[in-house]
Amino acid sequence: MSAIPYAPAPESVRPRLRTSYDLFIDGAFVAPRDGSRHVTINPATHEPITEVSHAGVADVQAAVDAASGAFPAWSALPGAERGKHLFRLARILQERARELAVAETLDGGKPIRESRDIDLPLVAAHLFYHAGWADKLAYAFAGRNPRPLGVCGAVIPWNFPLLMAAWKVAPALACGNTVVLKPAETTPLTALLLAEIAQEADLPRGVLNVITGGPETGAALVRNPGLAKVAFTGSTAVGKAIATELAGTGRRLTLELGGKAANIVFADAPLDQAIEGIVNGIYFNQGHVCCAGSRLLVEESIADVVLAKLARRVRTLRVGDPLDKNTDVGAINSPAQLARIRALVASGVEEGATLHQSDCVLPDRGNWFAPTWFTDVAPAHRIAREEVFGPVLAVMTFRTPDEAVELANNTRYGLSAGVWTDKGAKALRIARRLRAGVVWANTFNQLDPTSPFGGMRESGFGREGGMAGLREYVEL
Repeated sequence: MSAIPYAPAPESVRPRLRTSYDLFIDGAFVAPRDGSRHVTINPATHEPITEVSHAGVADVQAAVDAASGAFPAWSALPGAERGKHLFRLARILQERARELAVAETLDGGKPIRESRDIDLPLVAAHLFYHAGWADKLAYAFAGRNPRPLGVCGAVIPWNFPLLMAAWKVAPALACGNTVVLKPAETTPLTALLLAEIAQEADLPRGVLNVITGGPETGAALVRNPGLAKVAFTGSTAVGKAIATELAGTGRRLTLELGGKAANIVFADAPLDQAIEGIVNGIYFNQGHVCCAGSRLLVEESIADVVLAKLARRVRTLRVGDPLDKNTDVGAINSPAQLARIRALVASGVEEGATLHQSDCVLPDRGNWFAPTWFTDVAPAHRIAREEVFGPVLAVMTFRTPDEAVELANNTRYGLSAGVWTDKGAKALRIARRLRAGVVWANTFNQLDPTSPFGGMRESGFGREGGMAGLREYVEL
């Protein structure tokens, strides 16, 4: 089928973007010391959005110094007062939620429906939740005298930019720490808009600093000795490098890294519900999800039925303009990520798996990849072992619960998993045997600020969300 031209976006709301953004340090936007900047690109159109500063080592040091200077007063502030600041951030964010959702979609390529209806409500929920904890830390850790750590460096990825910022900024500030936030190079906009909201909410100067740039900026932040803690979400390779850098320094570290989650469907599962969970588990946010259910394990007796239902459902997914509220699958975040997805899909074909793809028409501009699934997959295939981080599903079958568990645990990762069955005791029994930090039963990709999230093995360590997430930001 021939490509169609990219149509004008139907979304009427437009974010109030500047033509150029400076770094946000000590409560003000300041130009980078060396004047270095880069342009952020809309992945759906390849059109420039705005110009963003690139922080050098001196800029990183200035941000850390500002956070260090603000720490004594912020940590001494009564918890109820810190909570009020977080409540104000959350309320202003809610007022600007539609604008922020559009900015997230423009910058990252995800469908506006996901940005607007899932990401932004969760961002506000994390701020509200942690605002409520700010004056209750003594009860969360009774008799243990919780104290803030100091300056926290937060390095966040491009798949959920504002949500990952909230996951780190909200608990850090609630516990009395100050923060230097470094967003991903390809998706810096909503972090910069968060800085504007911090100004509007009268957050004390230096409590939150936002520095933009590439991998060198993130590396300079991680190496800075003024940090008491680093919180990183991203690739396993970078996480390992950060762990090596911080080893022996005494600085705290949490890592939320890659995943290769198994989504296990038993013959007694509610199949129509399971199909929706499978689709949401892998095609949500174009598969740009660390906890994506990228390995589908189906009981052999129902494999033909599940695959037929899956094929019909995938072919109903609308791929295209991320700003169209009817779009299900948006643009791949960058040309580099698109190239990786294509390479891994090619390896699946070369290694003998059977390729299936939606026959959707893709726009003629931007970074696009059709929803894809493989059958006849072996555990040794790269598509079953490596994180694709794209809309690509590897399907395998099993005959017994023991075989399902063995297949699910046959990975170096350990972030998440899913179990589909109509028997609660069976779901719990299987979940206990899965080597994953989060296990969903009869659902997938459902997150809540009250529930801890994190992995094991090469998916990282530490938790974000809930009381377990608070523990990562205090000294006891």
